[in-house]
Amino acid sequence: MGGSVSCCISPGESPKIHRREVELEECPITTTEDVSEDTGTYLQHISDRELPDELAQEANPSDHPRASTLFLNKSQTDGQYISVKDTIDLSFYGLREKRKSNYLNHMSPGLLTKKYSSCSTIYIDDSTVSQPNLKSTVKCVTLAIYYHIKNRDSNRSLDIFDEKMHPLSREKVPDDYSVVDPEHKLIYRFVRTLFSSAQLTAECAIVTLVYLERLLTYAEMDICPCNWKRIVLGAILLASKVWDDQAVWNVDYCQILKDITVEDMNEMERHFLELLQFNINVPASVYAKYYFDLRSLADDNNLSFPLEPLSNKRAQKLEAISRLCEDKYKDLSKSAMRRSLSADNLVGVKNSQAVLS
Repeated sequence: MGGSVSCCISPGESPKIHRREVELEECPITTTEDVSEDTGTYLQHISDRELPDELAQEANPSDHPRASTLFLNKSQTDGQYISVKDTIDLSFYGLREKRKSNYLNHMSPGLLTKKYSSCSTIYIDDSTVSQPNLKSTVKCVTLAIYYHIKNRDSNRSLDIFDEKMHPLSREKVPDDYSVVDPEHKLIYRFVRTLFSSAQLTAECAIVTLVYLERLLTYAEMDICPCNWKRIVLGAILLASKVWDDQAVWNVDYCQILKDITVEDMNEMERHFLELLQFNINVPASVYAKYYFDLRSLADDNNLSFPLEPLSNKRAQKLEAISRLCEDKYKDLSKSAMRRSLSADNLVGVKNSQAVLS
């Protein structure tokens, strides 16, 4: 996946449907000099090598499911320090505004902004944690990136991600490229172009956000106007290779971004992996946390996920799935009842034998 083992050094475009088998090189296992008489030579576990020792897991949202995501905190604080009292006041204010919005949606037909089910039409949300809606997910992820840039603590960066040193196009980089914050529309267009051209999935967008926040935490850097494009590109590149079985090669991204070279892509990927300390694991609990936090971000910013009317075909499919699950539960309950009856009969037989004896 890095520069040395990347499958993207070919000058021609590689089809997604064909995968290239890459031989894995043997990696030496480091051992300690202390040898115990009881346990023998101590071998460091792979999880200890992948995860950084100096970082507390509970404080890192990209590794621990209980830690709050960085983008949600950025969006709620809006770049300002808020005390506990102010947080409670804002919570009550937000609840009051949400109730007011719901009241207007129900009572004022002219101000209707949300769809509600009625006797004749039922609206359902097809976006789930296992199959999110692509367009809505990309919008939420780019909004999270926007809040990261807008409410950043400082401008810590690395040269490998600086767009002035490593431009993505032949166009001249503006002099104020490191000062002006990009708008959400600009970030969305950039990410949407990559996802549309590379045919990436919504799940890949969520993993991209996980890798982005993991990079900011591990490398102790900020995503800012001068580096956001290359950081996002590196996170998408890595997420597409880890998540997608038929991964997009680096040379394919060179076909999308015409002026970038394969060597630059390989070098950026290698640095990204090194800064992550090669920790590309995304637990299911962390993935689910990011998904639901993105839903919360969408709700707070009026980016509702699309509601589609329930069609006859869709209703029949849901009814068939429900009937199948109901039959399955009935079979399980019957088998459990049979086991309990057989156990009662066995106890009764033993009691009868004991009385006769």
